[in-house]
Amino acid sequence: MSLAGEMARAADSWLASLADDQREDAQHPGPGRDDAERTTWFYTPTDHGGLPLGQQRPRQQGLAMQLLATGLSVEGYAVVATVMGLENVLDRVEQWTRDWGRERGRDPGLYYFRVFGSPGDNAWGWRCGGHHVSVNYTIVDGRVASCTPCFIGAHPAKTTLLANGTLMPLGDIEPIARELARELEERGEGAALLHPSAISDIVSGNRARVRDGDEMIHMQDLWRGRFAEGRLVSLLDQNDTDAEAASGYGPEDHRTLALTARPKGIRGGALRAGEQPRLLELIAGYLGRFPEEIADPWLARYRADGGLDDLYFAYAGERVSHGPVYYRLQDERLLVEYDNTQYNANHAHSVVRDLTADFGADALAEHRQLFHGGV
Repeated sequence: MSLAGEMARAADSWLASLADDQREDAQHPGPGRDDAERTTWFYTPTDHGGLPLGQQRPRQQGLAMQLLATGLSVEGYAVVATVMGLENVLDRVEQWTRDWGRERGRDPGLYYFRVFGSPGDNAWGWRCGGHHVSVNYTIVDGRVASCTPCFIGAHPAKTTLLANGTLMPLGDIEPIARELARELEERGEGAALLHPSAISDIVSGNRARVRDGDEMIHMQDLWRGRFAEGRLVSLLDQNDTDAEAASGYGPEDHRTLALTARPKGIRGGALRAGEQPRLLELIAGYLGRFPEEIADPWLARYRADGGLDDLYFAYAGERVSHGPVYYRLQDERLLVEYDNTQYNANHAHSVVRDLTADFGADALAEHRQLFHGGV
C-alpha cells in the first residue's frame, strides 16, 4: 500500500472511533474550502486546533498515534513521542508553575489531531500539533503532495539520565553544525557566519508561506489569538522573552538574519571534501524524520555527485560546544532552521520547510486548475 493509502486508512480508523461531538473538532473542511485554518500552525503551547489527546479514550488515542506514525520514520516517531513526554519533565523543571490560563500548563494531553476533508478525497490532509510538534500532510490525487511544514523541538534539549546517560531527543544536529562552523572559522571562511550572536528563534516562525525578506516573528505573535494587554508578562514564559532580550538584536540585526530568496551563507560546493560529509549528515538528520517513501528520493538528490553544490549553510552564534546557536540550510526548495537559545541554550527548535510545496500549494493549484477551471 502506498504511503497516501496508509494515511487514509489510519485517518479513517481514527475518525470512525470518535463520537459525533468529538468529530466536530477532529474533522474540518478539506483543502480549498478553508485554507486559512489548514495552513494555520503553531509550535508554542497554545490551541493548535483539532481534538486533543486528553479528550480521547485510550483506544482513540492509540488510533491517533497510529495516524501520526504514518507521517514519520521509526526514528522520527520516537523523537516526537519523546518530545510529547517531555512535557512532564518540563513541568517538574518549572516546579509545576506554568498554567497558561488553563488547568494544567505543561500537558502531554494537549496534542491536537485534525483531518481536513475526508480520507480518500481527491484532496485532503491531516495535522498533529502541540508544544514543539507540528506535523502537516496534504494528499492530492492519491499521493502525498506535501509533508511540510514539519516542526520538532525539545525542552529540555538535553537532560541527564541514570548511569551517566544523556537524553538528546534531536540527536546530533546541533553538535554537527557547531563542528562544521568551527572548521569553517579556522580556515577563515567568513561567508558561513551570519552574525556573531544567535537570534532567539527560527526566523520563518509559523508562517503559512516563507517569502523573501521575512524577519523573525516575536514570541507574543506565535499563539492562536493575541494576548490581551497587561496579561503578556504573566502568560508568556519569562525565559522566552528574556532570550529575545539577551540576543541583543535590533532592527538591523533582524534584517541581517532575514530570509531571502537567494540563500545566505556558504555554498556546499565551496566546502572542502572533508566538510561536505558533515553537511550531508545534517541533511540526513532532518529528512530522516520522514518515512522512507519521502526521505529516500529527497536524500538521493543530495547524495548524488554535485548534489550539495547549491545547498547553503549559514550560522549565527558561538562556535564552541555550548551557548546560544542558530543555523539554517537552504536551497531553491529546502529550508531548514535550528535554534537553541532559550533556557540557557537548553530549549531547541527545528523545522523543515519546502519552499515550493508547503501545505501542497503547487499540487493543489494544479488540481484546482484541472478539476475546477482555476476556481
